[in-house]
Amino acid sequence: MKKGAMQKSRQWNVKGALRLASVFHFLHSCGSSCLLPFLTLYFRHLGLNASMIGIIMASKHLLALLWRPFSSVLARKYDKRRTVIVGSLVSSAMVVLPLLLFPSIGIKVESGRCNASQPDADPTALLATLEQMTIPSPPNATVYSVNQTSVSTEQPVENSTFGRSNRSARGLRSLKKQEDLHAEFLGSLKVMDAQHQMFFLVLLVMVLWEFMAAPLEWTADDGLYEYLDFVDATDRYSGVKVWKQLGAAFGNCAVSVLVTSLFCLTGTSVEFYSYTILMILTVPTAALLPIYLRKRERLTSGGFKSLQLVYGNSQAILCAITVVLMGMVSSAVSDFLFWQMQDCGATEIHMGISLALVHLSQTGFVPLSGHLSRFLKYHGWLLVFAVVILALQCLYYSFLWSPWAVIPAQLLAGFSTGALWWSVTLQSEDIATPGTEKTILRLFEGLSLELGAVFGSLTAGFVVQKFGVMTLFQGAAVILAVWSSALAILKWKIPRQRRINYSRLLAADTEVSETESDQEKDWLETAMEDDTGKISGQWKSLNQ
Repeated sequence: MKKGAMQKSRQWNVKGALRLASVFHFLHSCGSSCLLPFLTLYFRHLGLNASMIGIIMASKHLLALLWRPFSSVLARKYDKRRTVIVGSLVSSAMVVLPLLLFPSIGIKVESGRCNASQPDADPTALLATLEQMTIPSPPNATVYSVNQTSVSTEQPVENSTFGRSNRSARGLRSLKKQEDLHAEFLGSLKVMDAQHQMFFLVLLVMVLWEFMAAPLEWTADDGLYEYLDFVDATDRYSGVKVWKQLGAAFGNCAVSVLVTSLFCLTGTSVEFYSYTILMILTVPTAALLPIYLRKRERLTSGGFKSLQLVYGNSQAILCAITVVLMGMVSSAVSDFLFWQMQDCGATEIHMGISLALVHLSQTGFVPLSGHLSRFLKYHGWLLVFAVVILALQCLYYSFLWSPWAVIPAQLLAGFSTGALWWSVTLQSEDIATPGTEKTILRLFEGLSLELGAVFGSLTAGFVVQKFGVMTLFQGAAVILAVWSSALAILKWKIPRQRRINYSRLLAADTEVSETESDQEKDWLETAMEDDTGKISGQWKSLNQ
């Protein structure tokens, strides 16, 4: 019996499972933070303009929005979660490396580094520079080539006309039109400039990379959550999320120090190699990651039910609109804030440390969230508070004057992004029915991190291309300020609807039943004591 009990305790070692899951998420977040935040800077280095980068990042988020939930469902249905996780780590680590093979076609924006005197210029000036550097051909050669082409073109036309003299004039016009369209299409491909060729190559690699990397996070989270749910320990699931933030902060700092120190030797390739190495190092922990394997079962319509719950609650609809808007602004900030910092003379070490402060501030918000929620009387007002803080951050970003000036705004991230997700989590618990809490939270995450990011990246790219980064942040600040006022009014006017949380109700019923049983026990004991006292008194009177 003792041996069997020891085997059972080792099999369901919750503490060991949480430690292993924490290491997995720490390494994975560390590797992702080494590369993902700096991608738009690398694309700028390659010579892509802001609108092209916006399209690339929007395509990445759109693919994640569609493929991530579908792949997670398939992995659960066929019990292939561990295979999907390991395969995603290895394939994404390899697919990203071809980006290093693309040569830069733009003018470098880094000046004063490695004792190189390079003029500051925008990569969008590539076409004008190439036109100035192009040596025109002699006029006679051009005329000769044109005449030669026209002569060679006339001879096939004559042969074709002679061989097909019996065709109608309508058939000849149709054939000539098709040939002209075909020649125009081939000509457009030949005359495509280097910038657009680079754009399509980068877009292809990014789509393939996101296809490989997207299934990992949800699949790993679902496996761990169901494992903890099986052993009745889901309350410990939130502790793993802290290690994601810590891993991201460590990765930002580490890679920024390495890139800044080795820039003259390796450039920014350290970011890619760091990502690949850390993804490979995560594979052993993924192979041992605690995942509850269940038998094949019929898939439930949890997503559709969650949509119904959100649609049927006015406060939840306001929350959904807010997370989409916040996702749009957050994606714009993540895509082009480093552009603004680079224009102010910042290097990777400034960017990495400032980004690490964002993750640390979000982690530090957790102990303060309860006090702030009680101060605001209702967690829904945290949503308004988060929108206001993000508006102030965007306004501050538009007036950066030095590399380290960004730090005060980054420290407020805990009160914008942190407050947002704290309020969203509580809103999900308010409207959830048993078994839908996690699905509703996933719905809000998809609306913000993917759907909002799609529109945000597209809009931000074209705004930066047309008006500049400063206008982007100022416009985002104005939009958020207007929405915060409208949100406050709507939350005040719309009555709060709250569903019954059955788990809390069950706990409350248990406490009430225990209290009632104690009261009944006290009443029974009192009555018995009274009866005993009466009987003893009567017995004494009879004896007297």
